[in-house]
Amino acid sequence: MKSIYKITMITVMLITAPTLTMAQGQLDKDDLSKIISSVSFDENTRALMNAISSNNISKLAVNRENLGKVNPYFSNKVEIKGITNQKSSGRCWLFTGLNMLRPKVIEKFNMKEFEFSQNYGFFWDQLEKSNLFLESVIATAELPEDDRKVDWLFKNPISDGGQWTGVVDIIEKYGVVPASIMPESNNSENTRMMSRFLRRKLREDALTLREMAAEGSEEGRLREEKISMLSEIYRILVLCLGKPPAEFPWQYEDKDGNISELKTYTPKSFYEEMVGIDLRNYVMFMNDPTREYYRLYEIEYDRHMLEGGNWKYINLPVGEIKDFAKASIIANEAMYFSCDVGKQLQREKGLLDVNNFDYEELFGVDFSMDKAGRIKTYDSGSSHGMGLVGVNVLPDGSIDKWLLENSWGKTGYQGFLIMTDEWFDAYMFRLVIHKNFINDKTMDILDTEPIFLPPWDPMFAPEE
Repeated sequence: MKSIYKITMITVMLITAPTLTMAQGQLDKDDLSKIISSVSFDENTRALMNAISSNNISKLAVNRENLGKVNPYFSNKVEIKGITNQKSSGRCWLFTGLNMLRPKVIEKFNMKEFEFSQNYGFFWDQLEKSNLFLESVIATAELPEDDRKVDWLFKNPISDGGQWTGVVDIIEKYGVVPASIMPESNNSENTRMMSRFLRRKLREDALTLREMAAEGSEEGRLREEKISMLSEIYRILVLCLGKPPAEFPWQYEDKDGNISELKTYTPKSFYEEMVGIDLRNYVMFMNDPTREYYRLYEIEYDRHMLEGGNWKYINLPVGEIKDFAKASIIANEAMYFSCDVGKQLQREKGLLDVNNFDYEELFGVDFSMDKAGRIKTYDSGSSHGMGLVGVNVLPDGSIDKWLLENSWGKTGYQGFLIMTDEWFDAYMFRLVIHKNFINDKTMDILDTEPIFLPPWDPMFAPEE
């Protein structure tokens, strides 16, 4: 009788509580009448309805007065050779990170062109993310299934997106190889199906690990099982992406037609000889007006491998970030940049400008939420990574636009996106800058204790 009584009471609570709330806020006839009568169905409204309902909204909202106002000339630009293409994948973070390093290799060895293998780094990224997920499942095995962290893990077992710390950790552990050594595969360029099966398998494995833990299996036994699980993940990756090389022969031709000596490399020795840069000398910044500036923040699980670093960033006013970025570009140093690329993007022209589209004029509705409001409501966040490679400094010292090296092939402005300074303010989120261009006061913030944020924080947003 007790159990039946309990079930009955729970059922009553589930039915009655929402009913009371809905009764207070439901739309009655008077409410509906006010809403319907608020729109005058006149000639202008009928014409707008006919146009908007039958056409692409953005095309109708194009601000013709803004066309042609931004030109493609820059006072300072990092030397770039060749445009990459991530195709139908979320690997912009990896393309951007490797594209930051690519100009250094080309200049150092006087090459005509050069490209790293994104497929190689992506392979190890997916294996390491799988291990991170399964270890996180083991660490949370005693928590109930409806715990928020457990729920988040099952919703986000793996993705092809990421951010700068993944570039650093993957390169330091696995090195790099040229694109010719491990070229793209159909599944590296079109990741949707492979990612679907990886997620499915990892979720299945996670349930097994939780069941084993509930039955009393020790962590050592769980990790033995994890290795078997990762062996299956590795098999999927090999079949979809190819097997990454342990060593390889390689040579190149320089601009003058000279052929280099044929040498055998490991991926790590290749990085050391061809690049040789300490990636720990780069500092990560965020512009998040919802939080206190001049503080260090760290996001849980916002990393690519178990032993890797979380996204740890200094939150700064956008003006100070721009000062560092300007100095970096003038010194011919590209940067890792991420933003909310879909907002006010005129894709065909390759222009990011807050005045590209006038949706308010088209709908007759105010869309005035500021950056802080957009972040708090999940309306805006970091969605795409690119290389920040150009700035236009006017005679009075002010800046009117910036240049981004994209990884969408030759779309946009010859493979680049031109970004107005006003758009930078509104939709820039992350920027990674070498410490040489950062003042001591800001660098000192790195020595402070970070404010720890949960993985469901709005700032957890893998670039795709």
